[in-house]
Amino acid sequence: MSAQPPRANPALFGHAEAAASLAEAARSGRLAHAWLMTGPEGIGKATLAYRFARWLLAGQPSGAALDVAEDHPAFRRVAAGTHPDLLVLEPQAEPGKRRIIKVDEARQARSFLTLTAAEGGWRVVVMDEVDAMEAASANTILKTLEEPPPRTVMLLVTSAPGRLLPTIRSRCRRLELGPLEPAEMEAALAAFLPDKPASERRALATLAEGSPGQALALAEGEGVELARLAEATLSALPDAEGAHALADRIAGRDGALVFPGFFDLLLRHLSHAVRGAARGEGAAPWVARRPLAAWAEAAEAVRVLVRDTERLSLDRRQAVLVAMETLRGR
Repeated sequence: MSAQPPRANPALFGHAEAAASLAEAARSGRLAHAWLMTGPEGIGKATLAYRFARWLLAGQPSGAALDVAEDHPAFRRVAAGTHPDLLVLEPQAEPGKRRIIKVDEARQARSFLTLTAAEGGWRVVVMDEVDAMEAASANTILKTLEEPPPRTVMLLVTSAPGRLLPTIRSRCRRLELGPLEPAEMEAALAAFLPDKPASERRALATLAEGSPGQALALAEGEGVELARLAEATLSALPDAEGAHALADRIAGRDGALVFPGFFDLLLRHLSHAVRGAARGEGAAPWVARRPLAAWAEAAEAVRVLVRDTERLSLDRRQAVLVAMETLRGR
């Protein structure tokens, strides 16, 4: 089984309790009109949202929680993006601009939910990365949440619920999803990466910390090798010449894959090392080069730099050079 987009993915690894909660709420006749699905990136939040959507649109078939056969018409149309009672909103990218959900799209959701279901059942809106709404979009969605039409449900998916208006959060039933357990990760990666040696899958699972999506991204972007490079970079922060060589390595032709993966691993390793040192645990020698507070400030500055570089399509090579200067404390 290869990894598929969430809308077409027939498999859900983990999150059995969350799936059961959704099914129970629907069968009770008291289904909340909006659900806020939160948790770390890449753990299956969107996959669960689409799984629930197609189960509702298929008429809530019996059997395993939220399971719909791949040859069912609802499955095929949701996967193809052609189901008349499902609307999907997600941030769109424009050159030089951050990815957002625009107000016109939010208004489209509001109008969509006021229509009668084409097939006499539910109308469903899936909003992935809902924290990427611009202010006007958020206000439009808030009005929709305040006056929900009958037999409609909104599934709001985010890894950063704190970026949403408190009034939006308060009008949704929250479904908190966590990282997958080791056995669940093993099953997911065996299914998605059957050609990888078991030892490499285990290494990817460790690096991804319970996120199949992160593991797949790392596998595509040479994750195990990048993890070693990130650790080596922190152990001996490169000088100006070394920083240019590093920029060539991670911001070159495959920078769209390598750049974010490298910095995710570097910042994660840095965070673990600083937290361990703060607890008095054994710390890597490089941690002693700066006060812990200085490392924390540098890590946050680099995190913002990387985020803005990706969102605004800035120069990745320059971002690498600035990040290395920041970590060196210059």
